[in-house]
Amino acid sequence: MASAVETSPDLRLPTTRDGASAFWATGPGAGELRPQSLAVPGSGEVLVRTIYTGVSRGTEGLVVRGEVPESEWTRMRSPFQDGEFPFPVKYGYLNVGVVEEGPTALVGRTVFTLFPHQSAFVVPEDAVVPVPVGVPPRRAVLAGAVETAVNVLWDAAPRLGDAIAVVGAGMIGAAIARLAAQVPGVEVTLIDIDPAKQALAGELGVRFTHPANTGSVYDIVIEASGTADGLAVALRIAATDGEVVVASWYGSKPVQVELGADFHSRRLTLRASQVGEVAQARRNRRTRRQRLELALRLLEDEAFDSLLGGNSGWTELPAVMAALAEGSLGGLCHTINWSRS
Repeated sequence: MASAVETSPDLRLPTTRDGASAFWATGPGAGELRPQSLAVPGSGEVLVRTIYTGVSRGTEGLVVRGEVPESEWTRMRSPFQDGEFPFPVKYGYLNVGVVEEGPTALVGRTVFTLFPHQSAFVVPEDAVVPVPVGVPPRRAVLAGAVETAVNVLWDAAPRLGDAIAVVGAGMIGAAIARLAAQVPGVEVTLIDIDPAKQALAGELGVRFTHPANTGSVYDIVIEASGTADGLAVALRIAATDGEVVVASWYGSKPVQVELGADFHSRRLTLRASQVGEVAQARRNRRTRRQRLELALRLLEDEAFDSLLGGNSGWTELPAVMAALAEGSLGGLCHTINWSRS
C-alpha cells in the first residue's frame, strides 16, 4: 500500500481538561491556532480527544482561499463550524478521536465526528459514530470522502457490466472509483492529467488513462476533477443518451460548459450530486447517519490506504493550510496527527 496506518496512536494530546487548541482560517491562505474552552459534558454529551483530522483538499481549499460564494455561506456551514464566512472561521469535518467522558458504552471508543481541526471537544453523543474495529484511526478520516462516494454512486446507479469513467483522480474521485469497482462485471477507468496517478489506479484495482487518450464512450461518467476541462472531457466521453454526474463543486469560479456541438444531438444530461442531502434514490430509506455508518464499514478495505498522503503534527496546521491555499500541498488526503507537535 502507498501509505502506512498507525493502529496504536499516542494519546498524549495537546489539551487539558479545561481547554483545547483549534485552527482558525483568518484570511486568504492565513490561519492560526487558538485556545478553545471546553464545557463539562452534560447528560447525553461526550468529551472527545482528537487523534487525527483530515484536510479536505477541495472544500477546505476553497474555504482557506476565501472562495466560498456568499450565496452558499449558510448551506456550506460545517456541522460544528465557529465563525462566519469568509473569515475568521473554524472549519472542517474529518475528525477521528477517542471518547474520554460520556455514556459508558462510548467511553474508550474510537469515533468519527464531523468536527473541525481541534484537539478536544464536547458534542451530543449522537454526533459521534463509532469506528469499526477493523478500521485504523488514520484511515477513518477518509469517512467523509467515502460517504460522498456512496452518495455519488447512489445518484449514478451503476448496473452490472457497466463501463464507468471517473474524471479526476483526487480524493473523491479515487474513492468513487474504488467503490464502483466492487460492482460485479463493471470496468472502471480513472482519468487524470497527471500520469503519476496511474500507480494510484493500480492500487485501487481500476484502469487509468490520460484525457487525451480517451476515445471510448462510457455508460456512466462521473466528473470529480473540479475543473472546466474535466467537465468538458466528461461530456465528450459520455454515451448517447448518457448522463454526466457532477461530483465537483467549483465554489465561486465561473465554469464554461460546452452545450453546443453534439450536446443536444446526443441528448446528454448533466446531474449534480452533493453530499449535503442523501441521494434522492435513497432519501426515504436511509438517513445521513446510516450513510456515514456504511462509509465507515466500507473503510475496512485496506486499499483505501492509498488515498492517505502526508501526515503533519498539529502545530504545523497554519503551514499546511497555507500550502493548501497556494496549491503546493501534495498527496490526496493530508492528515493531522494530534498526538505530536
